[in-house]
Amino acid sequence: MGLANHTALIHRDGTSHSIEDSAAPIRNREGAIVGSVLVFRDVTQARSLARQISWQANHDALTGLVNRHYFEQKLTQAIESAHQENQHHVLCYLDLDQFKVVNDTCGHTAGDELLRQLARLLRNGIRTIDTLARLGGDEFGILLYQCPLNRAIAIAEELRQAVYTFRFVWQGKSFGVGVSMGLVVIDADSLNLVNIMSAADAACYAAKDAGRNRVQVYQPDDVTLTHQRQERQWSVRIRRALEAHQLRLYHQPIISATLETASTHTEILLRMVDAEGQLIRPSDFIPAAERYDLMLEVDRWVVRTCFTELQRYRARSLPSDRRYSLHALNLSGASLGDRYFLEFLQEQFSQHQIPPETICFEITETAAISDLSQATRFIEELKALGCWFALDDFGSGMSSFAYLKTLPVDFLKIDGRFIQDIVSDPTAYAIVESINHVGHVMGLQTVAEFVESELAMQYLRQIGVDYLQGYIIAEPQPWPDVAVADSADSID
Repeated sequence: MGLANHTALIHRDGTSHSIEDSAAPIRNREGAIVGSVLVFRDVTQARSLARQISWQANHDALTGLVNRHYFEQKLTQAIESAHQENQHHVLCYLDLDQFKVVNDTCGHTAGDELLRQLARLLRNGIRTIDTLARLGGDEFGILLYQCPLNRAIAIAEELRQAVYTFRFVWQGKSFGVGVSMGLVVIDADSLNLVNIMSAADAACYAAKDAGRNRVQVYQPDDVTLTHQRQERQWSVRIRRALEAHQLRLYHQPIISATLETASTHTEILLRMVDAEGQLIRPSDFIPAAERYDLMLEVDRWVVRTCFTELQRYRARSLPSDRRYSLHALNLSGASLGDRYFLEFLQEQFSQHQIPPETICFEITETAAISDLSQATRFIEELKALGCWFALDDFGSGMSSFAYLKTLPVDFLKIDGRFIQDIVSDPTAYAIVESINHVGHVMGLQTVAEFVESELAMQYLRQIGVDYLQGYIIAEPQPWPDVAVADSADSID
Protein backbone atom coordinates (compact mmCIF):
# COMPACT_ATOMS: atom_id res chain seq x y z
CA MET A 1 0.00 0.00 0.00
CA GLY A 2 1.28 3.47 -0.88
CA LEU A 3 2.05 6.30 1.55
CA ALA A 4 -0.87 8.24 2.99
CA ASN A 5 -1.66 11.71 1.66
CA HIS A 6 -3.28 14.67 3.44
CA THR A 7 -6.46 15.64 1.61
CA ALA A 8 -9.42 17.85 2.43
CA LEU A 9 -12.89 16.85 1.20
CA ILE A 10 -15.53 19.57 0.98
CA HIS A 11 -19.08 18.54 1.79
CA ARG A 12 -21.94 19.96 -0.27
CA ASP A 13 -22.92 22.07 2.78
CA GLY A 14 -19.48 23.66 2.74
CA THR A 15 -17.96 21.84 5.71
CA SER A 16 -14.42 20.55 5.33
CA HIS A 17 -13.17 17.12 6.38
CA SER A 18 -9.52 16.20 6.72
CA ILE A 19 -8.84 12.91 4.96
CA GLU A 20 -5.86 10.63 4.86
CA ASP A 21 -5.98 8.66 1.59
CA SER A 22 -3.79 5.95 0.21
CA ALA A 23 -3.84 3.71 -2.85
CA ALA A 24 -2.43 0.26 -3.61
CA PRO A 25 -2.36 -1.53 -7.00
CA ILE A 26 -4.15 -4.81 -7.72
CA ARG A 27 -2.13 -7.14 -9.95
CA ASN A 28 -3.02 -10.38 -11.77
CA ARG A 29 -0.89 -13.52 -11.77
CA GLU A 30 1.27 -12.15 -14.54
CA GLY A 31 1.96 -8.99 -12.49
CA ALA A 32 -0.06 -6.66 -14.66
CA ILE A 33 -2.05 -3.93 -12.86
CA VAL A 34 -5.75 -4.66 -13.24
CA GLY A 35 -7.11 -2.29 -10.60
CA SER A 36 -6.40 -0.48 -7.36
CA VAL A 37 -7.59 -0.20 -3.79
CA LEU A 38 -8.34 3.24 -2.41
CA VAL A 39 -8.54 3.82 1.35
CA PHE A 40 -9.94 7.00 2.90
CA ARG A 41 -9.82 7.76 6.63
CA ASP A 42 -11.51 10.74 8.29
CA VAL A 43 -8.89 12.37 10.56
CA THR A 44 -10.71 15.67 11.13
CA GLN A 45 -10.88 15.26 14.89
CA ALA A 46 -7.25 14.11 15.20
CA ARG A 47 -6.00 17.03 13.08
CA SER A 48 -8.07 19.48 15.11
CA LEU A 49 -6.66 18.08 18.35
CA ALA A 50 -3.11 18.31 16.98
CA ARG A 51 -3.65 21.96 16.00
CA GLN A 52 -5.08 22.67 19.44
CA ILE A 53 -2.10 21.09 21.19
CA SER A 54 0.30 23.00 18.95
CA TRP A 55 -1.50 26.26 19.70
CA GLN A 56 -1.46 25.61 23.46
CA ALA A 57 2.25 24.85 23.33
CA ASN A 58 2.97 28.27 21.86
CA HIS A 59 0.35 30.50 23.47
CA ASP A 60 -0.60 31.84 26.88
CA ALA A 61 -3.95 30.37 27.91
CA LEU A 62 -5.06 33.49 29.81
CA THR A 63 -4.43 36.24 27.25
CA GLY A 64 -4.19 34.30 23.98
CA LEU A 65 -0.82 35.94 23.28
CA VAL A 66 2.20 33.88 22.33
CA ASN A 67 4.11 32.57 25.34
CA ARG A 68 7.70 33.01 26.43
CA HIS A 69 8.92 29.83 24.70
CA TYR A 70 7.55 30.84 21.31
CA PHE A 71 8.64 34.46 21.78
CA GLU A 72 12.22 33.38 22.47
CA GLN A 73 12.18 31.31 19.28
CA LYS A 74 11.11 34.39 17.31
CA LEU A 75 13.72 36.49 19.09
CA THR A 76 16.43 33.97 18.21
CA GLN A 77 15.38 34.14 14.56
CA ALA A 78 15.49 37.95 14.71
CA ILE A 79 19.02 37.84 16.15
CA GLU A 80 20.11 35.53 13.33
CA SER A 81 18.60 37.83 10.70
CA ALA A 82 20.41 40.78 12.29
CA HIS A 83 23.72 38.93 12.07
CA GLN A 84 23.30 37.40 8.62
CA GLU A 85 21.23 40.02 6.77
CA ASN A 86 22.20 43.15 8.74
CA GLN A 87 18.58 43.73 9.77
CA HIS A 88 17.63 46.02 12.63
CA HIS A 89 15.03 45.11 15.29
CA VAL A 90 14.10 46.31 18.77
CA LEU A 91 13.08 44.27 21.81
CA CYS A 92 10.70 45.95 24.23
CA TYR A 93 10.34 44.48 27.74
CA LEU A 94 7.25 45.63 29.70
CA ASP A 95 6.47 45.28 33.40
CA LEU A 96 3.16 46.57 34.75
CA ASP A 97 3.12 49.08 37.60
CA GLN A 98 0.49 48.79 40.35
CA PHE A 99 -0.78 45.44 39.11
CA LYS A 100 -0.35 43.98 42.60
CA VAL A 101 -2.81 46.57 43.97
CA VAL A 102 -5.60 45.10 41.84
CA ASN A 103 -4.65 41.53 42.75
CA ASP A 104 -4.51 42.27 46.48
CA THR A 105 -7.64 44.43 46.52
CA CYS A 106 -9.97 42.48 44.26
CA GLY A 107 -8.45 39.01 43.97
CA HIS A 108 -6.80 37.00 41.22
CA THR A 109 -9.95 36.80 39.11
CA ALA A 110 -9.86 40.56 38.72
CA GLY A 111 -6.12 40.45 38.06
CA ASP A 112 -6.64 37.91 35.28
CA GLU A 113 -9.30 40.07 33.65
CA LEU A 114 -7.00 43.10 33.85
CA LEU A 115 -4.26 41.16 32.06
CA ARG A 116 -6.70 40.12 29.30
CA GLN A 117 -7.84 43.70 28.76
CA LEU A 118 -4.29 45.06 28.72
CA ALA A 119 -3.23 42.33 26.28
CA ARG A 120 -5.90 43.55 23.83
CA LEU A 121 -4.85 47.16 24.41
CA LEU A 122 -1.19 46.39 23.67
CA ARG A 123 -2.02 44.26 20.63
CA ASN A 124 -4.00 47.14 19.12
CA GLY A 125 -1.04 49.47 19.57
CA ILE A 126 1.60 47.55 17.59
CA ARG A 127 2.10 46.79 13.91
CA THR A 128 0.80 43.59 12.33
CA ILE A 129 4.36 42.37 11.67
CA ASP A 130 5.39 42.69 15.33
CA THR A 131 5.17 39.94 17.96
CA LEU A 132 3.56 40.52 21.36
CA ALA A 133 3.97 37.92 24.10
CA ARG A 134 3.10 37.42 27.73
CA LEU A 135 6.39 36.41 29.32
CA GLY A 136 4.93 35.53 32.71
CA GLY A 137 3.02 37.20 35.56
CA ASP A 138 2.53 40.86 34.65
CA GLU A 139 5.46 40.96 32.20
CA PHE A 140 5.13 41.29 28.42
CA GLY A 141 7.54 41.36 25.52
CA ILE A 142 7.25 43.01 22.09
CA LEU A 143 9.54 42.25 19.17
CA LEU A 144 9.50 45.19 16.76
CA TYR A 145 10.70 43.85 13.41
CA GLN A 146 12.91 45.95 11.11
CA CYS A 147 12.29 48.98 13.27
CA PRO A 148 14.73 51.88 13.82
CA LEU A 149 15.25 52.93 17.41
CA ASN A 150 13.52 56.31 17.09
CA ARG A 151 10.40 54.62 15.70
CA ALA A 152 10.54 52.00 18.47
CA ILE A 153 10.71 54.74 21.12
CA ALA A 154 7.66 56.42 19.57
CA ILE A 155 5.71 53.14 19.59
CA ALA A 156 6.73 52.46 23.20
CA GLU A 157 5.69 55.94 24.30
CA GLU A 158 2.30 55.54 22.62
CA LEU A 159 1.79 52.21 24.41
CA ARG A 160 2.91 53.68 27.73
CA GLN A 161 0.45 56.54 27.37
CA ALA A 162 -2.36 54.19 26.35
CA VAL A 163 -1.81 52.02 29.43
CA TYR A 164 -1.49 55.07 31.69
CA THR A 165 -4.83 56.54 30.55
CA PHE A 166 -6.57 53.14 30.69
CA ARG A 167 -8.92 52.58 33.62
CA PHE A 168 -9.78 49.11 34.86
CA VAL A 169 -13.22 48.85 36.47
CA TRP A 170 -14.12 45.95 38.73
CA GLN A 171 -17.25 45.75 40.88
CA GLY A 172 -17.64 49.50 40.90
CA LYS A 173 -14.00 50.23 41.69
CA SER A 174 -11.74 51.98 39.20
CA PHE A 175 -8.01 51.35 39.03
CA GLY A 176 -5.21 53.00 37.09
CA VAL A 177 -2.06 51.14 36.12
CA GLY A 178 1.19 52.10 34.49
CA VAL A 179 3.93 50.29 32.64
CA SER A 180 7.73 50.47 32.84
CA MET A 181 9.47 49.61 29.59
CA GLY A 182 13.01 48.65 28.64
CA LEU A 183 14.19 48.80 25.01
CA VAL A 184 17.26 47.14 23.52
CA VAL A 185 18.46 47.29 19.92
CA ILE A 186 19.05 44.04 18.02
CA ASP A 187 21.63 44.50 15.29
CA ALA A 188 24.76 42.90 13.87
CA ASP A 189 26.66 43.65 17.09
CA SER A 190 24.13 41.99 19.38
CA LEU A 191 25.17 38.88 21.26
CA ASN A 192 22.81 36.02 22.10
CA LEU A 193 19.29 35.57 23.41
CA VAL A 194 20.30 35.54 27.08
CA ASN A 195 22.30 38.78 26.80
CA ILE A 196 19.55 40.62 24.96
CA MET A 197 16.79 39.52 27.35
CA SER A 198 18.99 40.42 30.31
CA ALA A 199 19.74 43.86 28.85
CA ALA A 200 16.05 44.59 28.19
CA ASP A 201 15.16 43.41 31.68
CA ALA A 202 17.84 45.65 33.22
CA ALA A 203 16.54 48.64 31.25
CA CYS A 204 13.01 47.90 32.42
CA TYR A 205 14.04 47.80 36.07
CA ALA A 206 16.03 50.99 35.61
CA ALA A 207 12.80 52.59 34.38
CA LYS A 208 11.12 51.41 37.56
CA ASP A 209 13.91 52.80 39.72
CA ALA A 210 13.69 56.15 37.95
CA GLY A 211 10.06 56.56 39.00
CA ARG A 212 8.09 53.95 37.02
CA ASN A 213 5.74 54.54 34.07
CA ARG A 214 8.54 55.44 31.69
CA VAL A 215 10.62 54.11 28.79
CA GLN A 216 14.34 53.35 29.22
CA VAL A 217 16.68 52.53 26.33
CA TYR A 218 19.55 50.18 27.16
CA GLN A 219 23.04 51.60 26.66
CA PRO A 220 25.96 49.17 27.22
CA ASP A 221 28.09 51.84 28.92
CA ASP A 222 25.36 53.01 31.29
CA VAL A 223 26.66 52.32 34.83
CA THR A 224 23.18 52.19 36.36
CA LEU A 225 21.94 49.71 33.77
CA THR A 226 25.04 47.56 34.17
CA HIS A 227 24.43 47.41 37.92
CA GLN A 228 20.77 46.52 37.33
CA ARG A 229 21.80 43.78 34.96
CA GLN A 230 24.27 42.32 37.42
CA GLU A 231 21.68 42.30 40.19
CA ARG A 232 19.17 40.57 37.93
CA GLN A 233 21.75 37.91 37.16
CA TRP A 234 22.33 37.50 40.88
CA SER A 235 18.62 36.85 41.39
CA VAL A 236 18.88 33.91 38.99
CA ARG A 237 21.98 32.62 40.79
CA ILE A 238 20.22 32.85 44.17
CA ARG A 239 17.26 30.85 42.92
CA ARG A 240 19.66 28.28 41.50
CA ALA A 241 21.58 28.18 44.80
CA LEU A 242 18.38 27.45 46.71
CA GLU A 243 17.53 24.62 44.34
CA ALA A 244 21.06 23.20 43.98
CA HIS A 245 22.03 23.30 47.68
CA GLN A 246 24.69 25.96 47.18
CA LEU A 247 23.95 27.88 50.38
CA ARG A 248 26.08 27.30 53.47
CA LEU A 249 25.81 28.23 57.12
CA TYR A 250 28.78 29.70 58.98
CA HIS A 251 29.01 30.94 62.55
CA GLN A 252 31.01 33.49 64.53
CA PRO A 253 31.32 33.46 68.34
CA ILE A 254 30.25 36.41 70.46
CA ILE A 255 32.24 36.62 73.71
CA SER A 256 31.77 38.43 76.98
CA ALA A 257 33.84 41.62 77.17
CA THR A 258 34.56 41.07 80.87
CA LEU A 259 34.68 37.32 81.49
CA GLU A 260 37.64 35.30 80.28
CA THR A 261 35.50 32.22 79.68
CA ALA A 262 34.33 30.30 76.62
CA SER A 263 31.67 32.12 74.70
CA THR A 264 28.05 30.99 75.01
CA HIS A 265 26.67 33.03 72.13
CA THR A 266 27.20 32.64 68.39
CA GLU A 267 25.78 34.27 65.28
CA ILE A 268 24.72 32.05 62.38
CA LEU A 269 25.88 33.55 59.09
CA LEU A 270 24.96 32.82 55.48
CA ARG A 271 27.32 32.14 52.58
CA MET A 272 26.90 30.93 49.00
CA VAL A 273 29.24 28.74 46.98
CA ASP A 274 29.66 28.86 43.22
CA ALA A 275 29.99 25.91 40.85
CA GLU A 276 33.71 25.62 41.71
CA GLY A 277 33.01 25.62 45.44
CA GLN A 278 34.36 29.14 46.01
CA LEU A 279 32.70 31.15 48.78
CA ILE A 280 30.56 34.16 47.87
CA ARG A 281 30.12 36.87 50.49
CA PRO A 282 26.57 37.87 51.51
CA SER A 283 27.29 41.48 50.53
CA ASP A 284 27.51 40.25 46.93
CA PHE A 285 24.10 38.56 46.79
CA ILE A 286 21.89 39.75 49.68
CA PRO A 287 21.10 43.15 48.07
CA ALA A 288 19.83 41.34 44.96
CA ALA A 289 17.83 38.92 47.12
CA GLU A 290 16.19 41.89 48.85
CA ARG A 291 15.52 43.68 45.59
CA TYR A 292 13.93 40.70 43.87
CA ASP A 293 11.83 39.50 46.82
CA LEU A 294 13.90 36.40 47.55
CA MET A 295 14.79 37.11 51.18
CA LEU A 296 11.69 35.44 52.56
CA GLU A 297 12.68 32.20 50.86
CA VAL A 298 16.30 32.62 51.96
CA ASP A 299 15.25 33.23 55.59
CA ARG A 300 13.08 30.13 55.54
CA TRP A 301 16.03 28.10 54.28
CA VAL A 302 18.30 29.44 57.04
CA VAL A 303 15.80 28.74 59.83
CA ARG A 304 14.91 25.28 58.53
CA THR A 305 18.54 24.26 58.04
CA CYS A 306 19.73 25.68 61.35
CA PHE A 307 16.91 24.05 63.34
CA THR A 308 17.51 20.70 61.63
CA GLU A 309 21.20 20.74 62.60
CA LEU A 310 20.43 21.89 66.14
CA GLN A 311 17.92 19.08 66.55
CA ARG A 312 20.47 16.51 65.42
CA TYR A 313 23.12 17.95 67.70
CA ARG A 314 20.89 18.14 70.76
CA ALA A 315 19.76 14.56 70.24
CA ARG A 316 23.31 13.22 70.49
CA SER A 317 24.91 15.40 73.18
CA LEU A 318 24.54 16.06 76.89
CA PRO A 319 23.59 19.56 78.12
CA SER A 320 27.06 19.89 79.67
CA ASP A 321 28.66 19.23 76.26
CA ARG A 322 26.81 22.00 74.49
CA ARG A 323 29.16 24.88 73.91
CA TYR A 324 26.67 27.52 72.76
CA SER A 325 23.45 28.21 74.64
CA LEU A 326 22.28 31.01 72.31
CA HIS A 327 22.25 31.01 68.51
CA ALA A 328 21.53 34.28 66.70
CA LEU A 329 19.80 34.19 63.31
CA ASN A 330 19.31 37.21 61.06
CA LEU A 331 15.82 37.98 59.77
CA SER A 332 15.03 40.32 56.88
CA GLY A 333 12.40 43.00 56.70
CA ALA A 334 10.46 40.80 54.26
CA SER A 335 10.10 38.10 56.94
CA LEU A 336 9.09 40.62 59.60
CA GLY A 337 6.31 41.87 57.33
CA ASP A 338 5.07 38.47 56.15
CA ARG A 339 1.98 37.29 58.00
CA TYR A 340 2.80 33.61 57.40
CA PHE A 341 6.42 33.72 58.56
CA LEU A 342 5.52 33.83 62.25
CA GLU A 343 3.40 30.72 61.79
CA PHE A 344 6.30 29.09 59.95
CA LEU A 345 8.65 29.80 62.86
CA GLN A 346 6.20 28.37 65.38
CA GLU A 347 5.90 25.21 63.28
CA GLN A 348 9.70 24.89 63.07
CA PHE A 349 10.11 25.21 66.84
CA SER A 350 7.50 22.50 67.36
CA GLN A 351 8.73 20.20 64.60
CA HIS A 352 12.41 20.25 65.64
CA GLN A 353 11.83 20.56 69.40
CA ILE A 354 14.16 23.55 69.65
CA PRO A 355 13.87 25.43 72.98
CA PRO A 356 12.93 29.01 72.01
CA GLU A 357 15.19 30.39 74.75
CA THR A 358 18.22 29.11 72.77
CA ILE A 359 17.39 31.29 69.74
CA CYS A 360 18.05 35.00 69.28
CA PHE A 361 16.68 36.71 66.18
CA GLU A 362 18.62 39.68 64.84
CA ILE A 363 16.71 42.36 62.94
CA THR A 364 18.11 45.50 61.42
CA GLU A 365 17.11 48.96 62.46
CA THR A 366 15.99 49.73 58.89
CA ALA A 367 13.78 46.62 58.68
CA ALA A 368 12.17 47.39 62.04
CA ILE A 369 11.16 50.97 61.29
CA SER A 370 9.73 50.13 57.84
CA ASP A 371 6.66 48.85 59.70
CA LEU A 372 7.22 49.53 63.37
CA SER A 373 3.87 48.23 64.60
CA GLN A 374 4.21 44.97 62.68
CA ALA A 375 7.80 44.50 63.90
CA THR A 376 6.69 45.10 67.48
CA ARG A 377 3.89 42.54 67.24
CA PHE A 378 6.27 40.03 65.64
CA ILE A 379 8.85 40.45 68.42
CA GLU A 380 6.28 40.26 71.21
CA GLU A 381 4.78 37.03 69.83
CA LEU A 382 8.15 35.27 69.73
CA LYS A 383 9.38 36.70 73.03
CA ALA A 384 6.27 35.20 74.61
CA LEU A 385 7.62 31.83 73.49
CA GLY A 386 10.98 32.56 75.09
CA CYS A 387 13.03 33.85 72.14
CA TRP A 388 15.56 36.68 72.38
CA PHE A 389 15.91 39.63 70.03
CA ALA A 390 18.81 41.83 68.97
CA LEU A 391 18.57 45.11 67.09
CA ASP A 392 21.37 44.95 64.53
CA ASP A 393 23.34 47.87 63.04
CA PHE A 394 22.02 50.17 65.75
CA GLY A 395 22.95 53.80 65.19
CA SER A 396 22.78 53.71 61.39
CA GLY A 397 19.34 55.37 61.28
CA MET A 398 18.31 58.97 61.76
CA SER A 399 16.07 58.48 64.79
CA SER A 400 17.38 55.37 66.52
CA PHE A 401 16.81 56.54 70.10
CA ALA A 402 13.36 57.92 69.29
CA TYR A 403 11.78 54.52 68.61
CA LEU A 404 14.07 52.33 70.72
CA LYS A 405 11.57 52.35 73.58
CA THR A 406 8.94 50.88 71.27
CA LEU A 407 10.89 47.77 70.29
CA PRO A 408 11.10 45.13 73.05
CA VAL A 409 14.59 43.86 72.19
CA ASP A 410 17.21 42.36 74.50
CA PHE A 411 20.47 43.27 72.74
CA LEU A 412 21.77 46.32 70.90
CA LYS A 413 24.37 45.49 68.25
CA ILE A 414 26.24 48.73 67.64
CA ASP A 415 26.77 49.57 63.98
CA GLY A 416 30.16 48.14 62.96
CA ARG A 417 31.20 51.31 61.16
CA PHE A 418 31.54 53.08 64.51
CA ILE A 419 33.47 50.16 65.98
CA GLN A 420 35.94 50.13 63.09
CA ASP A 421 36.66 53.85 63.62
CA ILE A 422 36.65 53.84 67.43
CA VAL A 423 40.45 53.98 67.76
CA SER A 424 41.07 56.73 65.21
CA ASP A 425 37.93 58.87 65.50
CA PRO A 426 36.89 60.50 68.82
CA THR A 427 33.40 61.06 67.43
CA ALA A 428 32.95 57.33 66.80
CA TYR A 429 34.14 56.65 70.36
CA ALA A 430 31.59 59.12 71.73
CA ILE A 431 28.76 57.59 69.67
CA VAL A 432 29.58 54.08 70.88
CA GLU A 433 29.78 55.35 74.45
CA SER A 434 26.40 57.06 74.09
CA ILE A 435 24.68 54.01 72.58
CA ASN A 436 26.14 51.77 75.29
CA HIS A 437 24.98 54.13 78.05
CA VAL A 438 21.41 54.43 76.72
CA GLY A 439 21.21 50.68 76.21
CA HIS A 440 22.23 50.00 79.79
CA VAL A 441 19.79 52.59 81.16
CA MET A 442 17.04 50.69 79.33
CA GLY A 443 18.21 47.35 80.68
CA LEU A 444 19.62 46.12 77.38
CA GLN A 445 22.88 44.31 76.72
CA THR A 446 25.23 45.79 74.11
CA VAL A 447 27.26 43.99 71.47
CA ALA A 448 30.14 45.49 69.49
CA GLU A 449 30.64 43.84 66.09
CA PHE A 450 33.52 44.25 63.62
CA VAL A 451 36.08 44.27 66.43
CA GLU A 452 39.38 43.97 64.56
CA SER A 453 42.21 44.97 66.92
CA GLU A 454 43.40 44.54 70.49
CA LEU A 455 43.28 48.31 70.98
CA ALA A 456 39.64 48.42 69.87
CA MET A 457 38.87 45.66 72.39
CA GLN A 458 40.57 47.72 75.09
CA TYR A 459 38.53 50.83 74.24
CA LEU A 460 35.28 48.86 74.20
CA ARG A 461 36.03 47.35 77.60
CA GLN A 462 36.71 50.86 78.93
CA ILE A 463 33.32 51.98 77.64
CA GLY A 464 31.65 48.98 79.24
CA VAL A 465 30.24 47.17 76.21
CA ASP A 466 28.92 43.75 77.26
CA TYR A 467 29.84 41.52 74.28
CA LEU A 468 32.43 41.53 71.50
CA GLN A 469 32.35 40.01 68.03
CA GLY A 470 34.89 40.28 65.24
CA TYR A 471 37.88 38.85 63.40
CA ILE A 472 40.28 39.57 66.28
CA ILE A 473 38.21 37.14 68.36
CA ALA A 474 37.35 34.52 65.74
CA GLU A 475 36.72 34.44 62.01
CA PRO A 476 33.47 32.91 60.72
CA GLN A 477 33.74 29.13 60.44
CA PRO A 478 31.57 26.50 58.69
CA TRP A 479 28.61 25.45 60.78
CA PRO A 480 28.03 22.91 62.15
CA ASP A 481 31.59 22.09 63.19
CA VAL A 482 33.22 20.82 66.37
CA ALA A 483 31.93 23.91 68.13
CA VAL A 484 28.36 22.80 67.55
CA ALA A 485 28.56 19.11 66.80
CA ASP A 486 29.33 16.43 69.33
CA SER A 487 33.11 16.33 69.71
CA ALA A 488 33.19 12.55 69.46
CA ASP A 489 30.82 12.15 66.56
CA SER A 490 30.48 14.91 63.97
CA ILE A 491 27.22 15.64 62.18
CA ASP A 492 27.09 14.38 58.61
